[in-house]
Amino acid sequence: MPITEPTAVNVTFADIQDASHRIRPIARRTPVLTSRGFDERAGTRTFFKCENLQRCGAFKIRGASNFLLSMPKQDLPRGVVSFSSGNHAQAVAFAAKSVGAPATLVMPEDAPRSKMEATRDHGARIVTHNRFTENREAIGRRIAAESGATLVPPFDHPWIIAGQGTAALELLEEIPDLDALVVCIGGGGLISGCAIAAKYLRPAIRIFGVEPEIANDTFLSLQAGHPVEIPAPDTIADGLRTTKPGAITFSIMQQLVDEIVLVTEREIEETLKFLLTRMKILVEPSGAVAAAALLFGKLPPALQTAGVILSGGNVDADRLAGFLR
Repeated sequence: MPITEPTAVNVTFADIQDASHRIRPIARRTPVLTSRGFDERAGTRTFFKCENLQRCGAFKIRGASNFLLSMPKQDLPRGVVSFSSGNHAQAVAFAAKSVGAPATLVMPEDAPRSKMEATRDHGARIVTHNRFTENREAIGRRIAAESGATLVPPFDHPWIIAGQGTAALELLEEIPDLDALVVCIGGGGLISGCAIAAKYLRPAIRIFGVEPEIANDTFLSLQAGHPVEIPAPDTIADGLRTTKPGAITFSIMQQLVDEIVLVTEREIEETLKFLLTRMKILVEPSGAVAAAALLFGKLPPALQTAGVILSGGNVDADRLAGFLR
């Protein structure tokens, strides 16, 4: 039976459908690509949802635009504030500019230069912080309280989750008979929304989340049965450096995610190189994490078909050169 009310926070498939219509003026419908060489190595027919080709270079524009376009119009002049390592920052800045709202973004001092520059180019004000010693959420909440701006969380909000779920909605509209959906996990907004959409459209589909071994907060949290916080991880997958899953996203993942698997830093790097040199598409390390689980045999061998969300493609040129050496 299709799932209509999968979570206590009431994020439904209908919310994702509404978000799909709402975000059309801002977000793109991204292509789905295949690779014979990847399939041969992975042993699974794989369909890549290319959010690396999304506006602002990542899936984050889906949730950010759904949030901004869902806000009461009278709140927009007071602006928005958020915190992000980069992709959500760019997305909020772009969406805010699209609706005429000022934006302030709290970003780590060591955020990729390309992400910080793109955020600033979209007209946002940037406040930097030390991710090892300062709490980005506390800084964002303080700025919001002082300015009257609306806080736009990077993952733990129903509007964000519904927006991110439109990626899986589009993928399954195009490729409806997938055995599995494979999604990277940072705070869990992408996999939560995608799991709701996928389980509604294809109840038998298996949902696999993938984390870097050294950024395994969701893996540990699901084992423990409650959110677990880890020290700030120094993974090359900078978009997945969250230290704890969100309360809402954790609840959804508990119900709808079948398994979490882990990949190493080397496996992430090798997958990035494979996607660039063999498929001729550029993904950032975070964007390669889900594909790495298939390429390096971390998923059950019986899977015939799998959809993979390539979550983003924003990487500094000098870092990319280092990965390719």
